[in-house]
Amino acid sequence: MGYRYLGAAFCLLAFTCSLLPASSEGLVRIGLKKRQLDIQSINAAKIARMEGRYGKGVKDMHHSLGDSDLDIVSLKNYLDAQYYGEIGIGSPPQKFTVIFDTGSSNLWVPSSKCYFSIACLLHHKYKASKSSTYSKDGKSCAIHYGTGSVSGFLSQDNVEVGDLVIKDQLFIKATREGSLTFVIAKFDGIFGLGFQEISVGNVVPPWYNMVEQGLVNEEVFSFWLNRDQDATEGGELVFGGIDPKHFKGKHTYVPVTEKGYWQFEMEDFIIGNHSTGFCAGGCAAIVDSGTSLLAGPTSIVTEVNHAIGAEGVVSLECKEVVSQYGDMIWDLLVLPSKVCSEIGLCMSRGAQYESSYIKTVVEKEEENTQEVSARDSALCTACELAVVWVQNQLKQKGNKEAVLDYVNQLCEDIPSPMGESVIDCNSISSMPNVTFTIGSKAFNLTPEQYILKTGEGVAAVCLSGFIALDVPPPRGPLWIRGDVFMGVYHTVFNYGNLQLGFAEAA
Repeated sequence: MGYRYLGAAFCLLAFTCSLLPASSEGLVRIGLKKRQLDIQSINAAKIARMEGRYGKGVKDMHHSLGDSDLDIVSLKNYLDAQYYGEIGIGSPPQKFTVIFDTGSSNLWVPSSKCYFSIACLLHHKYKASKSSTYSKDGKSCAIHYGTGSVSGFLSQDNVEVGDLVIKDQLFIKATREGSLTFVIAKFDGIFGLGFQEISVGNVVPPWYNMVEQGLVNEEVFSFWLNRDQDATEGGELVFGGIDPKHFKGKHTYVPVTEKGYWQFEMEDFIIGNHSTGFCAGGCAAIVDSGTSLLAGPTSIVTEVNHAIGAEGVVSLECKEVVSQYGDMIWDLLVLPSKVCSEIGLCMSRGAQYESSYIKTVVEKEEENTQEVSARDSALCTACELAVVWVQNQLKQKGNKEAVLDYVNQLCEDIPSPMGESVIDCNSISSMPNVTFTIGSKAFNLTPEQYILKTGEGVAAVCLSGFIALDVPPPRGPLWIRGDVFMGVYHTVFNYGNLQLGFAEAA
């Protein structure tokens, strides 16, 4: 799913409100509620599957809105960090709360035969014997996430989503949930809304069957996420079209560049009035409703958090690299991809160098190279970060002394190993806006929109909305636009035309 771990300070968030009734307009709503942020319960929910093939060409965009054509699911919101809703599986329907996740493509819920996982004991479990429409499949499967995994068996049954009933949907009955993340989660399972290219077992995703069975008139679904923590309604997921009450103005549409995730190209990333330079040649990005915050490469997120005054982890290795090797890095930047191997801080391997740089959260790569010490690994990582930062500063024509001093400062703002950074709540009003350029249009986020705050007065704690997540080539680097972005910008997922649309949320 689109989950990625937020960090040691964050944990999975919970759902506490009942499903709002479906409206007469045919919209299905899954209510999301927000609570006062509990720093003890905010740990992680960020999982990325980094796989998929390039999609086909894009057709012209067209929408028509008819009240009877829409299926609206009310969403519940917990702390602006998790949005989830209710579905039913079986006949009669057994109710489950799920994350509607555009970063994954499988549906799974706990099985009544999940005996040895604490997470299963704390959540609703599917009982096949109580459904008259259940069909056994029996194939075993597993989904691996950065914060754990689930495994079980494929089964087939009817799935109720709002007013719609998907016939004979394959889903995973989880017989094991191997992570503390799922223990503390308030939702029962995951409802994937990604492409079949990333579906485990190549199972046809629920959304595909909604289209195939003619349950929606348009091959479109859209998210409105309510960021008002005091609001009863957390948001709405609309199947089959767009609700005009959810946005202002017009949507900016961009093509899906690679199927699997809902991936598109971001043209620039600006802090205040200054471009980071990182997306000069375009950046791959995905929209992921299963990710709470804004995730990006450590090198750039560190610069962002430095610019907004967020505190990360002081890296002695990073400072040591700048102090001892800064001049060499400067001189060797004619071959930036080989700088760290030429210095001797990263192991050479043919024409490329290897480091322990943060790998994809989901995929486990086989280790065929000899192990290096933790310190050597840290020095290599620090060197790689320093090279990126020096390169970015050179684009702004900085002199060597100023550039290395700036890089040394950045060493103090490297996010913690789990990606998060803390901010002084009193400084929010003086922080810069950040801007993403998408489809030649600027999409701004104010500090109040990209900072998560809990508590008041001396008890207040604020967290940066930017977390570090490194996805190596060829799938990365990759930016993830999670709920922080989707809460500000109403998002349309056009499956038929392979497009994404963004407009200011109402």
